[in-house]
Amino acid sequence: MSDQDKSATDTSPADRHPARTGRGDEPAFRVVVTDHAFPSLDAERALLEPLGAVIDDVQCRDPDELARLVRDADALLVQFAPIDATVLEAAAARCRVVVRYGIGVDNVDLDAATRLGVPVSNVPDYALDEVADHATALLLSAARKLPAVAAAVRSGRWELSPERPLRSLRGATLGLAGFGAIGRRVAARAQAFGMHVRAYDPFVTDAVLDAAGVARAGFGELLANSDAISVHLPLTDDTRGLFGAEAFAALRPGTLFVNTSRGGVVDTAALVAALDDGRVGFAGLDVLEVEPPASDAAIVHHPRAIVTSHCAWYTEEALDRLKRHAAAEIARGLRGETLAYRVNG
Repeated sequence: MSDQDKSATDTSPADRHPARTGRGDEPAFRVVVTDHAFPSLDAERALLEPLGAVIDDVQCRDPDELARLVRDADALLVQFAPIDATVLEAAAARCRVVVRYGIGVDNVDLDAATRLGVPVSNVPDYALDEVADHATALLLSAARKLPAVAAAVRSGRWELSPERPLRSLRGATLGLAGFGAIGRRVAARAQAFGMHVRAYDPFVTDAVLDAAGVARAGFGELLANSDAISVHLPLTDDTRGLFGAEAFAALRPGTLFVNTSRGGVVDTAALVAALDDGRVGFAGLDVLEVEPPASDAAIVHHPRAIVTSHCAWYTEEALDRLKRHAAAEIARGLRGETLAYRVNG
């Protein structure tokens, strides 16, 4: 690391970038919201305006344009916009914190942020139960083949066993790829249905697994010995495309597959092929490699798949928590306080 880079990371953004004066028409802080899909930013304004902050809602996802818009920003609130090195370099002169609305931060160049001394935070705890509920709902829909059964009824078929075979969840094995806060909640829900649970997560201790009544499994063991798999992994260089042709080939025929984490963890074409040959019996997905998918995307129209619109996180309560927690982290950054959810540096 160069002396220049070291000096950037050894001092806090608050030390390097003193607050605006707040005199006259100049606000104490300028918070740029790059993009969002919310009805309003009232919750953020209610928390940040008392600090003298002005929220600038620019609704822009173009990095070149964002680089122009963030040059004098004291903080960035980001949902989907790509925050690459160009954007971060433009903002670094004043920016005290970048906060992502959500858990994943794969749209933020963390290496560049660290090099420039810009802290990055997420909101990891706003929708844990919501996503666990949604993953469990997808698992149940897959196990009972509910989309196919409902479609049969709509077409005029009324049969007592229209989709065969169905297997009981009790006594079946659920494999969890990832055993973070959401994976642990899914485990508890699955155990309530009488399922055995094993998890692949090299970063979790045996004590954590033992306390949850969950067996440790290597990745290959998870693939070979699970009746259903639910994915709860971040998108990193190591996990991108982890569930590809080789992984699906190792599954038991008819394995149920659920993903509510990141679309890029799964090779969609390989999943469609596994559905076609029966290696995957049914897939429940809330995330895809490409969002939104093309109208003719094979996975969307596959008769043994159910795809929801990256909405696992959503309840009104979770939405309120997301916005308030993100704004509170921005406030901590503006005040020069220790961040609660920093993910870099």
